[in-house]
Amino acid sequence: MQPEVGPSLLGVVTAIRIVIGVVIAAIVVIALVPLIALVDLAGGGDGLGLCPDGVGSCRTSYFDGPELLAVLTVLLFLLLMILRAALHVRRMVEVRQAEEASDPYAAGRERFQRRPS
Repeated sequence: MQPEVGPSLLGVVTAIRIVIGVVIAAIVVIALVPLIALVDLAGGGDGLGLCPDGVGSCRTSYFDGPELLAVLTVLLFLLLMILRAALHVRRMVEVRQAEEASDPYAAGRERFQRRPS
């Protein structure tokens, strides 16, 4: 008879899955920002503030594009690091769940000395 997994670990796994979903959604949104700016410019808008008076009279410095690229790249890398950390924590929690489910009474060294059959 397999014991049920404690509610504390289930809550942690659920929270980690929510964090992973939010991070993935943020990555998609940040990756789409240049496309959204181009669509806004094509529709007569200001391109999310890049060209305040529209495309016809757009006078921006040479550094506006690279600055936007740098900010978006840094944000993407930060989000990817958070995603990697969340996936690592989720994997560790799932391994712990599997260990507790296989032998909930094994303590410390006994868990690590057990050989898979």
